[in-house]
Amino acid sequence: MAISDSDTVSYSPAYTIVPTYECFNRCTYCNFRTAPGESPWMTLSAVNKILQQLQKQKVCEILILSGEVHPRSPKRQAWFQRIYDLCELALAMGFLPHTNAGILSLAEMRQLKKVNVSMGLMLEQLTPKLLNTVHRHAPSKLPEVRLQQLIWAGELQIPFTTGLLLGIGETQDDCWETLNAISDLHKRYHHIQEVILQPHSPGHQQSFNAPAFDPEQLPEVIAKARQILPPDITIQIPPNLVNDDQWLLACIQAGARDLGGISPRDEVNPDYPHIQEQTLKEILQPGGWKLAPRLPIYPQFDHWLTHDLKTAVKHWRDEGLYGDYPTR
Repeated sequence: MAISDSDTVSYSPAYTIVPTYECFNRCTYCNFRTAPGESPWMTLSAVNKILQQLQKQKVCEILILSGEVHPRSPKRQAWFQRIYDLCELALAMGFLPHTNAGILSLAEMRQLKKVNVSMGLMLEQLTPKLLNTVHRHAPSKLPEVRLQQLIWAGELQIPFTTGLLLGIGETQDDCWETLNAISDLHKRYHHIQEVILQPHSPGHQQSFNAPAFDPEQLPEVIAKARQILPPDITIQIPPNLVNDDQWLLACIQAGARDLGGISPRDEVNPDYPHIQEQTLKEILQPGGWKLAPRLPIYPQFDHWLTHDLKTAVKHWRDEGLYGDYPTR
């Protein structure tokens, strides 16, 4: 089913599975993490029960979103195996996995490519000055380490989502530098599906003492991003972090065309409940926009998948409920 993108805004009907909240990074704006050893890992049996319930709902994407276990931790291999097994289970039950688990090795990415239709990692901001502030205690937030992840994704032909976190101490020029880096890598590998522009939104757990990113600035950032990024990269914004209907419409008018995975809970920003499908439709309608579901892989990347993953994706596409969106 081909849908014109001239008046369409997409989203992914999703559910987020968190294998563990423990993370060796301590980003001061984080409202997600627990310290290593402080929270239990999610078991396969518990996830199996969740997925059985989701089979009766309109959910296509299972987002595996995890805190990071240190690469040299004795628990690292068990952590990675748990993520792999969860993806394999989701696939076996008919869902399409997308993993965002922080920094991975090349070997780990190569393994996860077998059981994920797409993957992701936020660049956040590439300016090294944040290593002295919000990322002072976050070893995996080294800009060169995160850029390397995007390079490996390109070399491995993994459809990829990345993005910027706005309002954590960067300047506008820092934002443009990060966007240009994404653009340059995409021109080399043609593997970036979406770039998320995520405004910092204060939560109850963080120690970072800064206001929310001003939503009135977001349309300007989106318009500039649209100029910098190649047209086949979609700009995504999280609607629950733009707490004003008119500014959400302004963001879409400026060039955002995707609202990300919509699930019962935003695990990264738990203080900000997701806006659900019917409400989003009502918000978009006055602006002349139509809301339509999509899969967590765009059609132009299907040929990169293994045979089994292609079969799983084709099953969903053949249902005719998900738009085969042209590149934007």
